[in-house]
Amino acid sequence: MTRSRRAALSTGAAALTLALGVALAEPAYAGEQPSNTEGSNTEQSGGSDGTGIYAAARITYSGSVAKSGSPGNVTSADVNWTPPPCWYAPYLGAEDFKKEMSKDIEGQMNAPGMGGHAGAALSELQRHYEDEYGWTDTPGYKDYNVDKDGEGMFWAAVENPDEPDLLKRNSCNDLPFWVDNGEAPPPQYEEAITPEILAALAYQHMQLPDTEVSLAPEETTKVNLPTWAWLDKAVFDEVQATAAINAPGFALQATTTAKPVSLKLEPGAEDAETYPASGECTINADGSIGEPYAKGKADQNPPCGIKYLRSSGNGTYALQATITWEIAWTGTGGAGGDLPDGTFGNDQEVVVQEIQSINR
Repeated sequence: MTRSRRAALSTGAAALTLALGVALAEPAYAGEQPSNTEGSNTEQSGGSDGTGIYAAARITYSGSVAKSGSPGNVTSADVNWTPPPCWYAPYLGAEDFKKEMSKDIEGQMNAPGMGGHAGAALSELQRHYEDEYGWTDTPGYKDYNVDKDGEGMFWAAVENPDEPDLLKRNSCNDLPFWVDNGEAPPPQYEEAITPEILAALAYQHMQLPDTEVSLAPEETTKVNLPTWAWLDKAVFDEVQATAAINAPGFALQATTTAKPVSLKLEPGAEDAETYPASGECTINADGSIGEPYAKGKADQNPPCGIKYLRSSGNGTYALQATITWEIAWTGTGGAGGDLPDGTFGNDQEVVVQEIQSINR
């Protein structure tokens, strides 16, 4: 059969969607359900039938990650960069896949009114897995490959539940395909899970520390009085998050590391000056940022700080301290590279008072 796989999938798309939607409902999210807490190492996997063949391979997260599988607090400095909306990952062994897929295909074929293009598409789908019916770049299977059970797994699409765009989330729409243990997926499946995809997911779930900038004077300062700001290295260090996936004959992991490189101060008031003028305080050689105020420096301008030119009255100014983090990753097989810088900001309430003078 020389017809392309894409052309075949377009035939009776509604019926294929119904069949695959039922068959793949669980792994569409099972691949992305970490429930670990920050700093923990929680391991998750699908159910096993006693032979070591998992019902679904799940991604596990460890290190500095958000609780309950939520997205972390990192914002990419590159507005065009987004985590992967979907990917392909190990799904089921041959016996389990046959049981699930054949049951769902049969159920759809027996549904009232199923016929025409939709019925023909379901027949092609059944023949693809049962009778070696294939396309130019996708060979068919004999009896769902059950004679190779334990020697590989069928891979299927996994949606990223944190991707808000439904079309992007559903863009991995190829049929489940077989991969032998220890082998790479066929090259046409560009979204097959890789260390780089895992690194991006670790980035998405990374939880950066809520670091409060030290100020002098603390909380309450005076109009036209420079306020010193700094971060000690002890509370301002690199963090790591790891994502891993393990299935029979297949294992990958990637660790994403965030290293702080600068602090940007935004006073929260128009009538204010920053030190330096850009508001960008770079990291010092010892890993700290800024410089603590010390006695005898009252007549000096801070290397990192703010000067308010107007009182906050009965309220406060919301000083925003945003840290830029340099992001890099390493993974299985020596893979590695850079990801876009990340940012995370905290607001601190600052009271600014007029300097009181006494008239005699």
